[in-house]
Amino acid sequence: MIFPQLGRFTDVVLLLLRLMVGIVFVTSGYKHLKDPETRSKDIEMSKGFTIFLGAAELAGGLGVISGVFAQLAAIGLILLMLGAIQKKIFAWRTGFWGKSGTNGWSYDTMLVVMNLVIITTGGGNLALTRLFR
Repeated sequence: MIFPQLGRFTDVVLLLLRLMVGIVFVTSGYKHLKDPETRSKDIEMSKGFTIFLGAAELAGGLGVISGVFAQLAAIGLILLMLGAIQKKIFAWRTGFWGKSGTNGWSYDTMLVVMNLVIITTGGGNLALTRLFR
């Protein structure tokens, strides 16, 4: 490692990563739950599935943010993202970058990798679960 002194910031950086991932999923889940009728048409899924998806994103996002069952939450969020990637590639025939350069599955892939970091590191030591040890 070129800058070993930066290692002392690992837990802070993992907390920031968890916050970023969590905010993305909490806001997306909220959108699904706020207007499931319209959102279900946008994603071409049933209203019931859209509500389930919104609740799963919201719960997973809160789990990742708080650090409570962060690894399990991250696994669930990866599964959701794999579903989104599958939909974009095979149903919508969207390329990696998409038509406008921002609506492809590159974003979803980044979220998968970010969640893999959370799974493999446990999300760091700055989590609510540390309060109960």
